[in-house]
Amino acid sequence: MLKSIRVGMGQMLVEGGALEANLERAIAFIEEARERVCDLLILPECLDLGWTFADSRNLAQPIPGQVSEILCEGARRSGIEVVAGVTEREGDRVYNASIWISKQGEILGRHRKINLLDIARDLYTPGFSLSVFESSIGPVGMTICADNFPESLDLARSLARMGARLIASPCAWAVDSDHDQRTDPYGDLWRGSYGALTREWEVSMIGVSNVGWISSGPWKGRKCIGCSLAMGPSGKVLTEGPYGEEAQELIVLDLELP
Repeated sequence: MLKSIRVGMGQMLVEGGALEANLERAIAFIEEARERVCDLLILPECLDLGWTFADSRNLAQPIPGQVSEILCEGARRSGIEVVAGVTEREGDRVYNASIWISKQGEILGRHRKINLLDIARDLYTPGFSLSVFESSIGPVGMTICADNFPESLDLARSLARMGARLIASPCAWAVDSDHDQRTDPYGDLWRGSYGALTREWEVSMIGVSNVGWISSGPWKGRKCIGCSLAMGPSGKVLTEGPYGEEAQELIVLDLELP
């Protein structure tokens, strides 16, 4: 197994309902990650339509489907692994999902968000399973955003118990429109829960959030602000992304694996 990898954290702008533009940005991040010699790129939650976008029930695609095929082809062309948060439709159900794509453009694993916020339950169906699967990195797993709340951290603990070396977590971290980063710095919740997990289990954990305004749904008018977070074993903060609704950036991290 690899001892170290270069990880790209794609803190990208996601616009509600702008499927084509969002996918174009995702592919651009994949290509930039290749240029910067990344082994793995992690992209945000619901990068296709935006988290809780009101018309997701009509616009969501199955997996495999149009959205996943575009992302898989991007990973194959660039020769890097990609983790992407997408909106998944299966029958009359919609899931907040993530997929792990191999360098060959194949879907290695899928996760459906389990710990849904109350405001999201009218749209998304909660997932009901966890899995660890083999990638070129070794055994890995996925969670999504609020799956990592302190009260639901046993989800990630279970992945660590199952042998995951790295847990990737697409996120959509949002604050009120008038949030002041200077007086109320964002991120203590995630540093606390990620720290507890990585200290207990000697695993690495990376959460990647989008940026941009939430344009519809229960949190319309709030803003996603990045602050993506990578934490290594023993609770060490390895890097944090910039804050702000316009803070789109590819953060690159050389990660030593446990």
